[in-house]
Amino acid sequence: MAVEDEIAGWFAGRIPDGLYDGAPEITSDREEVLIIGTIAEPQLGDDASPDAAAAARSGRINQHREDTRRERMKIASEAETRFGKKISWGVRCGEDRVLFTNLSMPVMTRLRMPERQVLDRLVDAGVAKSRSHALAWCVRLVGQNQQEWLDNLKDALSRVEEVRASGPTL
Repeated sequence: MAVEDEIAGWFAGRIPDGLYDGAPEITSDREEVLIIGTIAEPQLGDDASPDAAAAARSGRINQHREDTRRERMKIASEAETRFGKKISWGVRCGEDRVLFTNLSMPVMTRLRMPERQVLDRLVDAGVAKSRSHALAWCVRLVGQNQQEWLDNLKDALSRVEEVRASGPTL
């Protein structure tokens, strides 16, 4: 069984029914597991302004965060012990997506002068505060604009894992 499948299965069994509307979205990497659940949007009248709707969603998200904090922390503690990864939480309410906790990991890379110059241009233009921020901005930009390619790559890696798992064991 793939680690991601084990993590998703464990959380599906451990998160109490009713905590979210449906199954939460669970993603993980080497250091972190992120659980994003969907909660119901507050019901407002048809004449409610967009600002009122946004404020109602924000209030619902804050209420959910406070009301579920103890249960989420208990689940996170169990999962961190079991999987050796930090557990982060977020919620989706209507068009809003809010992360309650989330790791920010330092990543070291070696860049040659042309790549460093790109980062420096972003800093000089005020797009980023530092090379580190500029690199994070570039990664987010690639993620937004190349999602289909990244999804295809993820699918291909999943197929490689399946082939490996079906092969001989040593």
